[in-house]
This record gives sequence, C-alpha cells and structure tokens, in this order.
Amino acid sequence: MVKCVLIQSSSSIYDDEAGKHYHFPKAYLNRIEEASGDWAVFYSPVKDSGVSPENRGSYFATAQLGKITLDLSKDGHFYVEILDGTYASFSSPVSRRHDGHFIEKALEGNSGRANSGVSQNSVRHISDEEFSQIISLAWLQERSELPRRDIDASLTQGFDEGSTPFQFDVEREIVQTLLNRKVRDDRFRHAILTAYGKRCAITGWTFINGGGRAEVEAAHIKPVELNGPDSINNGVALSGTIHWMFDRGLIGIAANDDILISRKVNDPEAVKILVNSTGKLIRPERPEHQPHPAFLKWHRRHHRFEAA
Repeated sequence: MVKCVLIQSSSSIYDDEAGKHYHFPKAYLNRIEEASGDWAVFYSPVKDSGVSPENRGSYFATAQLGKITLDLSKDGHFYVEILDGTYASFSSPVSRRHDGHFIEKALEGNSGRANSGVSQNSVRHISDEEFSQIISLAWLQERSELPRRDIDASLTQGFDEGSTPFQFDVEREIVQTLLNRKVRDDRFRHAILTAYGKRCAITGWTFINGGGRAEVEAAHIKPVELNGPDSINNGVALSGTIHWMFDRGLIGIAANDDILISRKVNDPEAVKILVNSTGKLIRPERPEHQPHPAFLKWHRRHHRFEAA
C-alpha cells in the first residue's frame, strides 16, 4: 500500500461524494489499487474557481481509501470508497508549498515552479513523510488559529512544546489520532466554527461565554452514526437549542435556504422568533465551505420535510 494525493475540483465532471467515494478513469486504476487500504489527502487545483483564491493549490481533507468498484453507468470509470468514519476536512487548507519548497518533492520543477508533468496527474503517490508533513501542518495551523484558552488537548496531540513537526511515526501517532473519535469531534467543531465565524447559521447569534469560549456548536447535517462524514460541507454551526431541534427534525433547511419548521412543533410561532430576520440559512463566506445540497436534501427527506 502507498499513500496518495487525489485532486478534487469544485467543478469536477466526476461523480465524487465527500465521505463516500472518489470517481476516476481507468488511467489511474493501477495507482488507486496500490493506494487502496491506505490514506489519501484531497487537493484543490490551482485553477479551481469554486474555491477562495488563497486556498487554491492546497490540501483540504484526508480519508482512508477502501475497495474499488466498476462504474456500471460510465465505461472505463471506477469508484474507490472512502471508509466510514475516516474522512475529515482541515479547518484551513494546507498550501502545497512550505518554507519555499513543494511538500510533494516530485512537484519540484525548474526555477521553483511546479513540474507540470506531475501536477496534472489527478492521482499522485506520496511518501509517509510527505503525508505526515501535510497532516502535521494542518494540525499546527489549527493550534495557531485558536486562543490559548480554546485549545483542547486533542488539537495538540502529538505536539509537545518545542517538538519538531513532521517526524512522527505515521501509523502510531498520525493514523491513530486521525481515527480517534474524540479528536475528530474536536477538529470538526473547530473547522465548522471557523467556517461560520462562530455564528449560529439559523439564529444569527454569536454567544461567547465568560471564559471567552464560543457557545455555538458544530452540527452534522447527516449524522456520523448514519455514515455522515466529518467534512465542512456536512456541517453547520448552530446554537445549542437549535442544534437539538435540527437533529430531531423539528427544523430543516429548504433548497432555497428557507428555514423550515416541522408540523410536529406545537408552537411554530415561538420557533420563528428564534430564526434570524431573513428567514434563511446564514451561509459561510467561502464557497468551499458551503453545505452540500445532497446532505441538506438527505436531512429534509430523512425528517419528512419532503417526500423521498
């Protein structure tokens, strides 16, 4: 097995689905077969117009790859599954260059430019060291973004004060941490709160407690226990009460972003008071952080806001 980079564009013609599968042509079958069972990092291409300019040419998530299946609807194409409970977005993408050099050594071209023959490959194998560096930079960035009082121990796991990054045992220190549910929950919370500016996407409220910690919570649109991924586009920032109502299907989000109130609610007017004045979802600023329509649709159908 070998770790790899998977290019994923916001305007991709492929049938990719975060946390479920990656779609690819036969040209990359051998590379994916070698990587099946190991870990991948997802990469946004430099010319991806659907991503904020500062985040183009960056690694934005990681996941463990599973079995490969043939796409029965499109000749010469395949899917590789994303193993349940392994997909995780980075709160802030990691640039492909660090300290003046490309993290992927194979990308180094002449005069500091990217090797175009390598950069255009949608599937690229990387070493354990390169994988470790990408993940380590993502975690170090999380730590640098948080006030000291907000730093949970799980966000610094593997980083002792004064330690040198990128020199960890991948399987024992990196992978075990990636699979730790408590750590994943804390990282998901940080990613969602960062994307939504610590504001509830339904009420519009921003509450900071006496200790300076944001009271807003990170809600999965499709729950983890039903194979929902820890991706930013499967999350929304909600205040505690709204989170409780959203999880139980008392509140939903329409395709046009209108806030829906279930017929199961005894006093809908009391709930309407909690909704922001626009009556619509307050979205994140960055295009790559938007909740995915497929997850919102799943939530509406699962809670019977619309027919399946």
